[in-house]
This record gives sequence, structure tokens and C-alpha cells, in this order.
Amino acid sequence: MPQPNMQQMLKQVQKMQQDMLAAQESLKDEVVEASAGGGMVTVEVTGELNVKSVRIDPQAVDPQDVELLQDMVLAAVNEALRAAQELASSKLGGIAGGLGGLGLPGL
Repeated sequence: MPQPNMQQMLKQVQKMQQDMLAAQESLKDEVVEASAGGGMVTVEVTGELNVKSVRIDPQAVDPQDVELLQDMVLAAVNEALRAAQELASSKLGGIAGGLGGLGLPGL
């Protein structure tokens, strides 16, 4: 089995680090949106998993059924977080996948 070229490997790792930093930086500007209750509750989350906004339609506010509103907010936040994680995974996963091209088994 031929030995991997260490200089080339180091260059590839450095490029991957730069690409990873650029991708992480771009996630700050990415925003995903999710809603629940037919759009009664809408949540925006950044690619860094920070909740940016929560919008609640006034019609969703029923003093007699606060639990329904709570459930809608929870569902919208969880879906937005899932979508943001998926976005981050798609942006960062492709970069990390480049390790397999270094000739190192198991990467």
C-alpha cells in the first residue's frame, strides 16, 4: 500500500479547514422558517440554531385554550431547529466528507 503524500495531505486539511470556517460563517446569514397550526405560529431560526423570530397570529390566542398555542409554538420551534440542523449538516457534511480522499483508511 503506497504511503500518502504528507505535504499534499496537509494542504488538503488546511483547505478543508478554510472551507469549514467559510461554511460556518455563511450559516450565520442563513435563516430557515417553520410553521405550525396552518401558519398560525411561524418561527425563524438561523443556521447557528438561534431563534430569530416567533410570529403568532392573533387568532391563535384563545385564553380558554392556552395549551394549544403552547403546542403550536413548540412544534414550530422544533421543526425550525430540525430544518436549521439539516441545513448545517448539508453545508458542513460535504466538506468533512473530503477526508476520505486523503488515502487514510476509516475516514
